[in-house]
Amino acid sequence: MRALSMLVSTVLVVTTLTTPAAGAVRAKPATGTSDVAYRRSDFSTGTPEGTAGNGDGLTFAAAIGTTDYTDALGTRTWEYARWTGPEEQIGFPATELIASWTADIPAGSWMQVEARARNSAGLTKWYVLGRWAYGEDAIRRTSVPGQGDADATVSVDTLVATADRQIEAYQLRLTLYRTPGSGVTPRVRTLGAMASYVPERKTVPASPAGGAWGVELPVPRRSQNVHEGHYPEWDGGGQAWCSPTSTTMVLGYWDRWPSAEDTAWVDPSDPNPEVDYAARYSYDHAYQGAGNWPFNTAYAGRYGMDGFVTRLRSLTELERFISAGIPVITSQSFKKGELPGAGYGTNGHIMVVVGFTATGDVIANDPASSSNDAVRRVYPRADFENVWQRSSSSGGIVYVIHPPGHALPANVPGTPANW
Repeated sequence: MRALSMLVSTVLVVTTLTTPAAGAVRAKPATGTSDVAYRRSDFSTGTPEGTAGNGDGLTFAAAIGTTDYTDALGTRTWEYARWTGPEEQIGFPATELIASWTADIPAGSWMQVEARARNSAGLTKWYVLGRWAYGEDAIRRTSVPGQGDADATVSVDTLVATADRQIEAYQLRLTLYRTPGSGVTPRVRTLGAMASYVPERKTVPASPAGGAWGVELPVPRRSQNVHEGHYPEWDGGGQAWCSPTSTTMVLGYWDRWPSAEDTAWVDPSDPNPEVDYAARYSYDHAYQGAGNWPFNTAYAGRYGMDGFVTRLRSLTELERFISAGIPVITSQSFKKGELPGAGYGTNGHIMVVVGFTATGDVIANDPASSSNDAVRRVYPRADFENVWQRSSSSGGIVYVIHPPGHALPANVPGTPANW
């Protein structure tokens, strides 16, 4: 589960937007559609400090200093290297920014992702968007609360601009840490950021056909509810595990989930230990849950996958992925009865869109089901699009997870690239 309370504050921001300085960014058109732009970082650009980067990733080459870091595991000294990306112009006044990444982080190392923005007042401070490690030997994987100021705040994994300081441009910064003198080589394979503006809209109309009607991908089915009460140290299964359960289903589709050896620590009576494993290794210790969006796509990177978080503007766009053989994980919220066939309400839920019926309705693997067999659901197109796209929900948030060799579909012509 991932609550969407941050989006309520975003709606308030949207209603008080001011026009940016002339020449900075274009004004928001009164179309009712979202502005979204996703950009992948090029590690051959920017400013390296002890890092080596090219089109294949960014690696730790030489330490530029040491620092102490304290968390529940104690205080330890780490040596570090850093890369600062160039300033990226967005092209419209954005109110939110989400970074996501994939990386190879061996034992004895970890990484930190930061962002800063340019707005009407100038350049902001650096905000931490995540401290990440695969394992549990180095640090406790975590978001960082309490960073808010006059420019922005960080809501778990999302940089949210204040009302009069929309984001015109941004920079990303990566810091790689390792045990001093160890020679361990952490490597970031991909890094990207999605900047967006979601207008206030209580309802969203159904979008036209996008070429995938009658297509259903064979994604394995997993129920979060069969894990109710499992491992309370990682938020206890059940409704709390919709995100890692959905990520697990997509990894299973690509035949990339954990092995029996990986999951040997899970109770033998567990029906699907790969779900417990995903919850443990995507768990955010500050948020105290497994619903951190970029932490889930970073977890998928553990298996050599590419993964990122973005917003899609419609089901028409999402159909491009289904046609390309790529299931899409979506985030939505709704009251009971607003999504016919669901039978429940939620303030934040993750599921997998696996296809469309011959008449365009959504076929979803919904982990909020009583059993694995009950996971496949068909939801009316108009209702699904509304509860996914409206501003009181996620505004079209998705996780896209695919093998590097499996090509993404083409972007929609004439719109900013959002994948």
